[in-house]
Amino acid sequence: MTRMTARLSVTAAAATAPLLLLPWAAGSAQAHGAPTDPVSRVYACSPSGGSANRSAACRAAISANGAPFTAWDNLRVAGVNGRDRQVIPDGRLCSGNLPAYRGLDLARRDWPATRLTAGGRLTMTYASTIAHTGTFRLYLTKPGYDPAKPLKWADLPTRPFAEVTDPPLTNGAYHIRATLPKDRTGRQMLYTIWQNSSTPDTYYSCSDVVFSGASAGAGSGSAKATETSAASKAPTSPRPVPTKSAQPASGTPTPAEKKGTSAGTSSDSAPVAEATRSDAGPSAPLLAGGAAAVLVLTGSAALVLRLRRR
Repeated sequence: MTRMTARLSVTAAAATAPLLLLPWAAGSAQAHGAPTDPVSRVYACSPSGGSANRSAACRAAISANGAPFTAWDNLRVAGVNGRDRQVIPDGRLCSGNLPAYRGLDLARRDWPATRLTAGGRLTMTYASTIAHTGTFRLYLTKPGYDPAKPLKWADLPTRPFAEVTDPPLTNGAYHIRATLPKDRTGRQMLYTIWQNSSTPDTYYSCSDVVFSGASAGAGSGSAKATETSAASKAPTSPRPVPTKSAQPASGTPTPAEKKGTSAGTSSDSAPVAEATRSDAGPSAPLLAGGAAAVLVLTGSAALVLRLRRR
């Protein structure tokens, strides 16, 4: 009787282990990516965002959100299939109309921003914890955009200024190259849509940027000489430096705004933010948890076989 009871208990434990694993597996499958340079709001305000996470805008966003943006790589909506303007309402573009990210839609001028050069080259670093195929579409708000008002579809051109399909995933990130429009000044919004073809999901992200003026030639790299000494001492990882005060209505960048990769420089040689690397990202501890669950399964099965032989 004791032997039979032991066998039933171990069998039940072996059967329960996969069920315990299922919620973990579902959670890991929901991690994908977001821009880290130019830094997106969701990444800047996440626990991985460094000092930007403590900015006034991020504190307000987290408060409005009711929770920290721990899942910075999971801002996605299923089944949109290119109908972005029909599915995502005005004023909810940054959150994708997802309640868990509503704090990102706050209209204010002091969001952590990346400095760009009008007409220069952009190399966006889009960190990804799980690779997917799909198309990236990049939009810049129209001249006259007011960051103190909720972002609307009417603030964005109908056509993106850049569109890239299936870029390679390198060192934990996609690197998307484009030439920026020449007619933007002051504070603007870089809006990125990533429509997957390997899943039914579409990802949305808002990156606040500040244009310092037109470059001498698009992609010529001449604006590189305008980098300040503070920018040259910035860390190589794409972590933002938050603004410390409200941005003036004129859109003039403050010294605290981060220098981006628009002036003919490439982020390929710079490491992806440490928190998003393939060996240190959110998926790494989850993999360890999965391996432990597999060991539990294997040990339980072996114990069942041993008891049956007695």
